[in-house]
Amino acid sequence: MTSPTFDFETRQIHAGTALDSDFGARLPPMYQSAGFVFDSFDDGRGRFDGSVRAAAYARTDNPTNAAVARRLADLEGGAGALLTASGTAAIALTLNALAVSGDHVLATASLYEGTRTLFSNSFARQGIEIELIDADAPDEVWQNAIRPTTKALFTETIPNPKNDVVDLERLSRIAHEGGFPLIVDNTVATPYLNRPIEHGADLVIHSTSKWLSGHGAVLGGVVVDSGTFDWVSQASRFPQIASPSARGVASFVDRFGSLAFLTYLRSVTALDYGPTLPATSAFMLLQGIETLSLRMDRHVANSLALAQWLEHHDLVTNVDYPGLVGSPYYARAQRYLPQGQGAVVTFDLVGGIEGSKAFIDSLELISKMTHLGDVRTLAIHTGSTIHGHLTEEERLGRGITPGTIRLSVGLESVRDLRHELERALEAVRVVVAGQGEASQGQGSQGQASQVDDEQDPAADAA
Repeated sequence: MTSPTFDFETRQIHAGTALDSDFGARLPPMYQSAGFVFDSFDDGRGRFDGSVRAAAYARTDNPTNAAVARRLADLEGGAGALLTASGTAAIALTLNALAVSGDHVLATASLYEGTRTLFSNSFARQGIEIELIDADAPDEVWQNAIRPTTKALFTETIPNPKNDVVDLERLSRIAHEGGFPLIVDNTVATPYLNRPIEHGADLVIHSTSKWLSGHGAVLGGVVVDSGTFDWVSQASRFPQIASPSARGVASFVDRFGSLAFLTYLRSVTALDYGPTLPATSAFMLLQGIETLSLRMDRHVANSLALAQWLEHHDLVTNVDYPGLVGSPYYARAQRYLPQGQGAVVTFDLVGGIEGSKAFIDSLELISKMTHLGDVRTLAIHTGSTIHGHLTEEERLGRGITPGTIRLSVGLESVRDLRHELERALEAVRVVVAGQGEASQGQGSQGQASQVDDEQDPAADAA
């Protein structure tokens, strides 16, 4: 069931599914099966060549997963979608479907560190160069970076953890003028707060483990295809999609039209690598999607309230949240994220690493863990965990100081969350006070030493 006339809140509950024809189950059944029986010889052949729309093997086809994918495609405004085992798998599959050894991909520099690590490690070993450019660099910088081998431009709607919102329409224009698709990781925004396809994105990626599922129970990812990129005009750049195969088989565009890329992704790349999302995880993901709008409204309200409170706290030197009027991304966030600016609040504490340690160790209600999008509020010191493999200079270059804390703000009472933060910040105050006393003590010792030297004749001789 789907209709563009239904509001988002209705579609998140009904889109892409129908009543079970066998028993009338209201929820889509969970098909926990490795394979599916063919009706006939021709049916089996058709399932494998794509001419028959039915499951062939659970590595890439499962009716439960397909139902969830249809719903996510509907919510993002895409032509279709493919579920994967994780958000990282979704990124890896998408870029592997587009690029080969010797190719080049552009990406905005401010990205989730795990994605940057994927780019610098695994893709570099495959011979695919990912070039990082500041999202707000002048047009000529982007244009000068484009090569005949450039296969995509990758970005995040709300980069994690710094929340430096990108100008999607500008990046779309740059990508399309260069002849390649814009890929947007929309995990932090979710389709409730932003739909990148409406701003020119061609492919949208999510880690469905986060806000889409919402309860921290399952991993997953998804690739949504807008179905609008002109593969035919770029056939020389993407022959695997827009040109006949070496065996003379018609191109994916000729056979599957607007679903050409998605079909290639499913039947070639995903089939080869096999990062399959279990049907049990897809079923649980579907339950989370049905309450997405309700949860996001609360996530955003709590996040804004805490960000506004933290920015005026004397132990906090900086708060990165695009919903704050003082944020350099506030105006852009109002344009691209008018319903809310996400649920990640990143801030810098005084007291350095010791202040951060005292803060994290004082948390009780807030969970000390790496994850995002949970109904529970989570906190992490990014410099010693997510960014721990970097040098201090590299961390500072990414805006990560010794006092950087990232909150994934949950659905608890904002009063209780503020009390928890107040208590943890008081622990920081104790550390800072101790640091001040130690500094004064060292100063006094230095002064005393200087006096002693001035009074000691031997010091002059030395």
